[in-house]
Amino acid sequence: MSEEELVKGEDSKKEHTDKEVEKLKAERKVKRKRRLLKEAAKADKRGVCYLSRIPPRMDPIKLRQILSQFGELERIYLTPEDPSAHVHRKKAGGYRGQGFTEGWVEFTNKVVAKRTASMLNGEQIGGRKKSSFYYDLWNIKYLSKFKWDHLTEEIAYKNATREQKLELELSAAKKERDFYLAKVDQSRALSSIDERLKKRHKIQQAAGSTSEEPQAAKVTRQFPQTKPVRDNAEKRKAGLSKDVLAGVFGGS
Repeated sequence: MSEEELVKGEDSKKEHTDKEVEKLKAERKVKRKRRLLKEAAKADKRGVCYLSRIPPRMDPIKLRQILSQFGELERIYLTPEDPSAHVHRKKAGGYRGQGFTEGWVEFTNKVVAKRTASMLNGEQIGGRKKSSFYYDLWNIKYLSKFKWDHLTEEIAYKNATREQKLELELSAAKKERDFYLAKVDQSRALSSIDERLKKRHKIQQAAGSTSEEPQAAKVTRQFPQTKPVRDNAEKRKAGLSKDVLAGVFGGS
């Protein structure tokens, strides 16, 4: 075979492989689109319930064990309590584990979620009598037209605001620290000036020269003062009265 035929054969093979790659990419896109459509259809059927209060010692695992008796669950999110409250409770000798303030539970079927919320709200949690939340009551509500994406957006917004507050606090603390260090450096410079003046005075006394003792360097601060308004007001009143009298009595 000649070189031209070999080159043509290699080009045809490359074209064939490129077509296969494009075909595979198109099939993957179609499959991904179908999968996304299925997930969107499943998400529309799901329902979210809100728990305004989480009993002490309750965690996501225990909550899933209890609520899974009423329907199939997807995701659970419990908001951790404030770290300061956790530390205060530990110092007071209370529960040393992680506490939660509120939570969201996602059911596979929104009908089941709505029925579960209406059935459990205001009722006793129950279960084993030895459990710490046996006598606690359910505070659960079904959120109509609420999806899990709304919750993730809200959490992301809260995290962003918290980070922004931390950055502002850190910047304010940094400014205070820089101001304090600047004042410390200024005081050190003034004290070093005083020490040099005292040493110079001692040297002059040892040499027999009679000079007055140098005074410590003082920092004089000048603040801009606003001029009093009283003088200007009196001048204005005097001028106004003359003009008025001239207009009334016809004076020049």
